Amino acid sequence: MTSIDPVRLEVIRNALVAASEEMSLTIWRTSRSTVVREILDFSTAVFDAEGRNIAQSARIPVHLNSMSDCLKRILEAHIPLEAWSEGDVIVTNDPYAGGQHLPDIQTFRPVFVDGKRVAIVGTLCHHVDVGGGAAGSYYAAATEIFHEGIRIPPLRLVEKGTLNTGVFEMLLYNVRQAEETRGDLNAQIAALGIGAKAVARIARKYGSDTLSAAMSAILDGSERMMRAAIAALPDGTASFVETVDDDGQSEEPIRLQVTITKAGESITLDFAGSSPQVRGPVNNTPAMTCSAVYYALLAALGSDTPANSGCYRPVSVVLPEGSVVNAQFPAPVAGRMVVNHRIATAVFGALAQIAPERIPAAYYAISYVYAVSLVRSNAKRQVYFDIEVGGWGGHAGGDGASALSCGLHNNTNAPIEMVEAKYPVVFTRYGLLPDSGGAGENRGGLGLVREFRLEAPEGSLSTNFERFRFPPYGIKGGKPGSLSSTTVTRADGSAVSLNSKVSGIPLQAGDTVTIKTSGGGGFGNPADRNPARLAEDIAEGLVTEEAARTLYGYASEAEKGEAA
Repeated sequence: MTSIDPVRLEVIRNALVAASEEMSLTIWRTSRSTVVREILDFSTAVFDAEGRNIAQSARIPVHLNSMSDCLKRILEAHIPLEAWSEGDVIVTNDPYAGGQHLPDIQTFRPVFVDGKRVAIVGTLCHHVDVGGGAAGSYYAAATEIFHEGIRIPPLRLVEKGTLNTGVFEMLLYNVRQAEETRGDLNAQIAALGIGAKAVARIARKYGSDTLSAAMSAILDGSERMMRAAIAALPDGTASFVETVDDDGQSEEPIRLQVTITKAGESITLDFAGSSPQVRGPVNNTPAMTCSAVYYALLAALGSDTPANSGCYRPVSVVLPEGSVVNAQFPAPVAGRMVVNHRIATAVFGALAQIAPERIPAAYYAISYVYAVSLVRSNAKRQVYFDIEVGGWGGHAGGDGASALSCGLHNNTNAPIEMVEAKYPVVFTRYGLLPDSGGAGENRGGLGLVREFRLEAPEGSLSTNFERFRFPPYGIKGGKPGSLSSTTVTRADGSAVSLNSKVSGIPLQAGDTVTIKTSGGGGFGNPADRNPARLAEDIAEGLVTEEAARTLYGYASEAEKGEAA
């Protein structure tokens, strides 16, 4: 194997990361939908010639940690490497071919230099709609994947540089927002071209053999760093159980149990004891589950470790077949983030027993996805799609962050001004929710309220929410964060509280939708909170005086004077 010095290795590694970021920037600047352009629900990566993830953009871990698994499945079961030609673009969204859920369309392109394949580049975009029973393709009543939208097996969207227009148009015929989907898919194809050119430049500058050696060394380096981080933990076993509200079709809670066994420089996570796969669309496939596991471990242990497939080598994940964390075809999975986030918090909960100083209390742990199918007065149809967040848990170093996207899904918020300009909705409230953060020596971050009024003649609402029954846990004596809720207030003033996961809730002009998200759990005994910090919370409106009295034993200066 070609030897490579450490300085050149680091230069090449950063050049490959830069190639991933060039692809990311291309998608951001050329995409059409708000979910991609504003919420940034997309990811890009560079893989070696065998399909192993080498470099990533700073985008979405739940995507990035699973893209190599999807690529591996494509190569093993659908289109082998030797069948890939220069200029090909392979596309899929199939969860049972290593993908995420159907709205997440992945594309891959090989990189050739002088006739030799030196790498593969890939993109993943969440598309605003891929058909199915509800606008936005989150259909709460789905009982099989066929209810959730168009399923794309791994195939060539572009063959030797020529677009397969028949396949492209077939996809567009099956979605509600065809022009936005066209624009976002073209952005993915364009980004692959940018990435392929960037990686080819690196190969020509340093030589294909040197690039190959560098890629192997990058993987080995991340593996060594991950093993060292694991080895620094004490050996032992810890278990934790998280409880998900329901699957949207029954009131039966979903149990997520993980047992972590740490021995030396390796770690095993066993999900035995978790619930069987469920009827509703919140199931996870192995690629999804492992993606959340890798995120949790890297977040807790590997902050300086370059994220790539080498990080996964010291990690073993045991997933009972037919369970909610290893669902079997054709189980529905569109709402998989309901369970996926809680896989992460279950892992954090177990790690807190092994390394308590490193782990915060639970965060809000759900991608608050909602979609509104709109019909304007001119009969034009639109799909307004959005994702909200909540509060982070308190931690040993301080309070949790308020209304901040968790790294697992790493989305941004869609500016309300932009949403109002594009869709017939008017926002009436958007801000932090006082008292939503769990009480503790270090308080949980606050959730938020987002409220909008429908200005179109009619519409329908779908949500994929969670935390309506089981709040984010506190640790070391901290209190749990708040519960979430959704309320529709009709134009006549009547109000109805919705379940967490719904589809097709009818809306009329003047109806108002109010979404309240969970705050994070508290860290440490609330009685130990610094009085000055508590007084500051009250002054800033983060904690009310009533909650301060009840949860922290607070007394105002006037009350102290009366007591004296």
